[in-house]
Amino acid sequence: MDDNEHDVPLPPVARPAAHGRGAGINPAGRFERLAFVRDPEADEEDLPSPKTQFFRDASESLITYNNSPDIGFDASLNIYRGCEHGCSYCFARPFHEYLGCSAGLDFETKIFVKTDAPRLLRAELTAKRWKPQVVVMSGVTDCYQPAERTFKLTRACLEIFAEFRNPVSIITKSALVTRDLPILQELARHHAVRVFVSITTLDAELARAMEPRAASPQHRLRAVEALSAAGIPVGVMAAPMIPGLTDHELPAILAAAAQAGAESAGYVVLRLPYGVKDIFSDWLDRNVPTKKQRVLDRVREFRGGKLYDATWGTRGSGTGIYADQLGSLFEVTARRLGLSGRSRKLSAAGFRRPGPEQLSLF
Repeated sequence: MDDNEHDVPLPPVARPAAHGRGAGINPAGRFERLAFVRDPEADEEDLPSPKTQFFRDASESLITYNNSPDIGFDASLNIYRGCEHGCSYCFARPFHEYLGCSAGLDFETKIFVKTDAPRLLRAELTAKRWKPQVVVMSGVTDCYQPAERTFKLTRACLEIFAEFRNPVSIITKSALVTRDLPILQELARHHAVRVFVSITTLDAELARAMEPRAASPQHRLRAVEALSAAGIPVGVMAAPMIPGLTDHELPAILAAAAQAGAESAGYVVLRLPYGVKDIFSDWLDRNVPTKKQRVLDRVREFRGGKLYDATWGTRGSGTGIYADQLGSLFEVTARRLGLSGRSRKLSAAGFRRPGPEQLSLF
């Protein structure tokens, strides 16, 4: 199916967003033939506030691979499916539809947890077929989302990466990453770790509405400071830049990143695949209604007249005059701030398969 704005969605469950949630609707997944439609006469106060539920994900493999020409890594792992951060713009929301759930509220309230992740990771790194290489945590949902405080699975996997000295690259918008500084420092001794902290806006109020359960921009910058001070290679991703809403903040975000100690930076333009366009459009209605039309019109200018274009090579940056201007602004600003160089290359030269654990398999 082509993920464009002309797809006809099933009726959404419309309601104001619950406290601490990004989505205000819970549309049926695009693979579902049935949809629940709430009584339009129901009193909003009678509707239960959705609480987070956790489900065991019984996957029997952990590391996944991609061959996309515009994704800068081959191998990644995702411990959590769904994300309680609740970012209204999250491109990963449609992945929840493969689980029979909604890309809306379900995505941030029904979290699937790979409780066997450490065991699976150890087995995959121990296998003779494993070729030491960089593994990204995570390619889809945040490995340091709120659930990690309870399950500590990201920490357990990092301990295994450190034990094997296999390089790992972390992408997060959570300050919780600083909890694991000792493990990250051990990996850094072997040039086997880097961290990217994503920052969408420096406006704390806007961030609270748009990313309700993520760390504030100020806490993310403090995390960058702590990582840099600990000798961990750290960069900042200005992502996503939202045309007509946050794109004007790009120079300020990069300046704050450089001041905090980031050594590299990147940016990605807002992506609205499948149902994300409806969820984000609803968020605009509820939070910045006077800016909605401008934002959506500008997104279309970045996407060849559509709300999303999945063409490889341009889906992360867009096309057209505004996309070119944003790209030039990033290059000039990053170069001036010393952030335009490539992030440090990670090395798998120190990889090892620890003896006792390997022998215990026989």
